[in-house]
Amino acid sequence: MSTSPYIIEITQDNYQSAVIEQSQKVPVLVDFWASWCQPCQMLMPVLAKLAEQYQGKFILAKINTEEQQALAGQFGIRSIPTIKLFKNGEAVDEFAGALPESEIRRFLDKHIPRESDALVAQAEQLLLQGDSNAALKILEQAKLADADNSNIDIALAQAHAAAGNTEQALEITAQMPAEIQEKPEVRVLQGLLFFEQMLSGAPSETELQKRLENDASDSEARYLLAAHYVVNHRYEDAIQLLLELMRKDRNYGNDAARKSLLKIFDILGDDPLVPHYRSKMMSLIY
Repeated sequence: MSTSPYIIEITQDNYQSAVIEQSQKVPVLVDFWASWCQPCQMLMPVLAKLAEQYQGKFILAKINTEEQQALAGQFGIRSIPTIKLFKNGEAVDEFAGALPESEIRRFLDKHIPRESDALVAQAEQLLLQGDSNAALKILEQAKLADADNSNIDIALAQAHAAAGNTEQALEITAQMPAEIQEKPEVRVLQGLLFFEQMLSGAPSETELQKRLENDASDSEARYLLAAHYVVNHRYEDAIQLLLELMRKDRNYGNDAARKSLLKIFDILGDDPLVPHYRSKMMSLIY
């Protein structure tokens, strides 16, 4: 039995207090294992090492599935090792098998608050208040203190975008790992930056509207006007312009209208407009 304050052996008697109640205060990593399981034996020292290194930022709770069959059955454990992470009384994430230490760290870091996250939260509040310059100063401090925190990079890109520094924001997002770029907030930001960059040196919205009034076949005007609408959050108007561009000039800009529609769908996420207009776009393709 471990003497570490960060590692607890779990039974039916202490499960409620050591896992459910404790996870209201700090994440609890539950390791379902057995003595005959070789991968379990390989994983154990890695988890114990991390529990010591994280110094109480999470608790490692060990459940011997041979001795605690009722608990293993309660969670439907079919194979071991199975690792479940509890927060606020519920299992919120899991993995199976003896993962490398680096992957386990990434798994943990998704759920464990970092000191620099408090600076990120402060910067995000300043962004909401419209003070992007103050937010950038705080985030640059946070980056120096915790260079590996991807939340800082996301907030930095958002702050640069809010300050009008489109190129810097794009550069930051381009350097993010692929899994971070797939986060919804990053995809939204990349979509917005795409349209911001498109408008660099472009005519004004009013001028483009006049061009379209004078020449309904002006594909460039229609395309750039859609970008203005996106930047001004007139998403449905932008979508309709781009669908019209697909109908009238599908090959414009190497299929630019369809590619821009996909960017707008990324920005809108779960908005009901997306499935409605995606079907319209698909009908124009096929």
